[in-house]
Order: sequence, then C-alpha cells, then structure tokens
Amino acid sequence: MSDLMNNLLVSVARRAGSYLESLEQRGVAATDKAIARLALLDEPLPEESATPEAVLSLLDEIGSPATVATAGPRFFGFVVGGSLPAALAANWLAGAWDQNAGLSGTSPVSARIEEVASRWLIDVLGLPTGTGVAFVTGATMANFTALAAARHAVLRRAGWDVESDGLFGAPPITVIIGAEAHPTLLRSLSLLGLGHQRVKIVPVDGQGRMRAEALPKLTGPTILCAQAGNVNTGAFDPIQAICEQAHEGHAWVHVDGAFGLWAAATPTRRHLVQGIGDADSWATDAHKWLNVPYDSGLAFVREPEALQDALRLAAAYLPHDERRSPSQYTPELSRRARSIEIWAALKSLGRSGLADLVERTCRHAARFAKGLQDAGYSILNEVVLNQVLVSFGEPETTHRVIAGIQNDGTCWCGPTVWQGQTAMRISVSSWATTEADVERSLAAMLRIADREKTR
Repeated sequence: MSDLMNNLLVSVARRAGSYLESLEQRGVAATDKAIARLALLDEPLPEESATPEAVLSLLDEIGSPATVATAGPRFFGFVVGGSLPAALAANWLAGAWDQNAGLSGTSPVSARIEEVASRWLIDVLGLPTGTGVAFVTGATMANFTALAAARHAVLRRAGWDVESDGLFGAPPITVIIGAEAHPTLLRSLSLLGLGHQRVKIVPVDGQGRMRAEALPKLTGPTILCAQAGNVNTGAFDPIQAICEQAHEGHAWVHVDGAFGLWAAATPTRRHLVQGIGDADSWATDAHKWLNVPYDSGLAFVREPEALQDALRLAAAYLPHDERRSPSQYTPELSRRARSIEIWAALKSLGRSGLADLVERTCRHAARFAKGLQDAGYSILNEVVLNQVLVSFGEPETTHRVIAGIQNDGTCWCGPTVWQGQTAMRISVSSWATTEADVERSLAAMLRIADREKTR
C-alpha cells in the first residue's frame, strides 16, 4: 500500500508540474477539440476496478487539455487568482493528512492553525481584535454565515430567539442594500428567509458606490449591507459614513468584501476601506486575491458570540473541550482543513509580500486602462483597484472584440453591462501575472480591437 501510494503521488506531482509548465504555451481557453474529447469520460459505471494510475492517466490526458488556464498569468475574466506555490503545496499535504476540521479533537493541527490564521487575517485586514472568524467555501457562504449572525443579533435585541422559534411571527427585519449589490448577497438573504425582493435599495453613483445621504430612516431590527469592491468597477461604498448613520439607528452593518477587503493589506489602497473596522461583519474570498486553491471563503463577525449562537451545534457524540471548536463558527460540521493553505499563503508572503501582490496587480490594471485609453477606447470606470471596464464602441463591436480575444487564446476577458453600457471587464488578481504578461495581453487586445472595428 505504501509503495502504491508513494508512486501515485510522485506521478501526480509530475503530471501537475507538466500541466503548470504548459500554461505558458497553450491558449487560456480550452479548444473545441479538447472539450469534445470529454465525451470519452461519459461512460456507464465500469463493472471492473481500474488501477489508480490508470484512473489518473485518463483524467490527466482527457481532463487537463479541457481546463481553462485560470492557474496561469493571463486569465482576466473574473477576480480569481492562481494558487500560490506554498498554498498549493499545503493544500496537497492537507489532503494527504485527510483531516476533518470540524472539531479540535479530530484535527488538533487544523484547529490550531485556524486560530493562528484568524489572528493574522484580523491583523492584516484591519478588523477589530477578537473578531470571530469562520472558514467557509466562498463569498456566498461567507455572506450567508455573517448574515446569519446579523439576523440572530438584531432579533435578539428585539427579544426573539430566531434559532429556536424561527421567523414565523418574528419581528420584521429591514434589509438595506445598494443598487449594485452582488447577486450572491441576494442569494444569501434568500437562503436566510429574509427575501431578496423585499429589501430596500439605496441608489448609487456612477461608479456603483452607495449614496450614504440617500439612506432611509432606520428603525427596528435592521441589517444594512455595504460593499467593498464593486465587481465591475472596483469602487467602494463610503463605509465610514454608512456605519455612522447605521449605528445611530442601531442597525447591523455587513460588508461584502469578496475581493475588495484585501485593499486593507496595502498602505497605498487602505484609504479605500476607511472605516471598515466600524462595521459589524465582513465577508471575503481567500481564493481571490490571497491566491489559495478553491474553495476558501472567510466570514468575520465582530461579536463572536453572535456567530456561535447563530450556528451552535450540539450532540452527545460530539466532544467539546476548552479549545476552540471550529464547527461552532460555520454552518458545516465535517469540512476540509482549508485554513492550512490560508496560513501557508500568509506565511510565505508575509505582510510585505501580500501588500506587494495587491499593489502589483492594481498597477497591472492601471496599465491596461492606460494602454486601451491611449488607443482611443473608452474606459468606463475610475481604475481605483484591479478592475477595468472598456468599451470598444457599439455593443456588437465590443462583443466581437471579446469573442476574438477569447478565441485568440493569449488572454481571457469576459463581457459585462455597466449601467447600460456593454463593456469588456479586465480583472487582475493573479500572483503569476508579470509586466510581460500584461504587455503581451494588451498587444493582443489592441490588435483584435483594431481588426474588429474596421469590419
């Protein structure tokens, strides 16, 4: 068994290394031929067993060519980073450990690392000392988890135990969001029984920032959801002003900072999150700007007790001791030890490395914007972070340019519509992206745009 496992792990390491090396030469998108070959995997469940090496070989030979090269340096379609070397290696090691991270008794190492990583994250993101941290799957579940704590807290103040008595007959909760709130926030509200159509919507400015002066009067149990980093423009709501008004009305302020929260990690961008520590809960993704493997989200709650009370789990067979019990902070019991790769990423980068990662990718975004604007194309947003919106003219022309860029394979960008205007969105968040990658990608964008506008 030991030799079989060792040989298989050596084989997968070799195959993975070859795959990562190939990303420099291959197109970012999978070819039609590679996608068509996925049909070879579509078969009835085999009657006979196969060797692990045969399974791995088939998966590599058929699956690897049909991936999108998001692990490479020129994928700019969404805010997703590649995996940092230390984070990927730690992920593999944790997989070999096969730990259930729900209980400190089932994995002392992951529970302890979760505590350390929590302190580091609170520190580098500028959140209040003692904030409760939940390691979840992504920003959707991070929003859900933090808003569960918010729902608990605002109803507790009104004398209602929502975990015991549910929402039937509960005091109504007013939920306030900006007009540019991310759809996963709305999904979280729906899952929590708060509804996504009964929310009060605050108008935004031309960059998607909530207008604090337009906030409604706040009375009764209220949750106000702000945004740190608009998914299209990268813009930030005026969080400090929002918190001041919200707390005067005893409202809970939640910040959806799926990627923008990481701006706090660099001195040159920290002003964008001014007042972030005044909120009551926060959500972000580690598999975005921290560049750790999927899936890895983070929920933060100023009052750890609200988080624990909202998610408390008890059973006679589940032992708890004086150590922190990870399962009391998340909706899940059994889960993988995702804190290990977060710890590895932070340990390998350090404070200065994380700041450089954020700042460097923001500079790359600014370079894209300048190069496209200098060529006569319209940049639709203030490039304050890592997001660029560019229009190549009429919607049909912009769509043709995007399709041409995707088919060319040099890089990958996707479409969006920003306040009625069709645009291409460029998101830069990978540690692997270099200045050379930016210039190579920019040249391809300009070449294809020049070709398509003359059609």
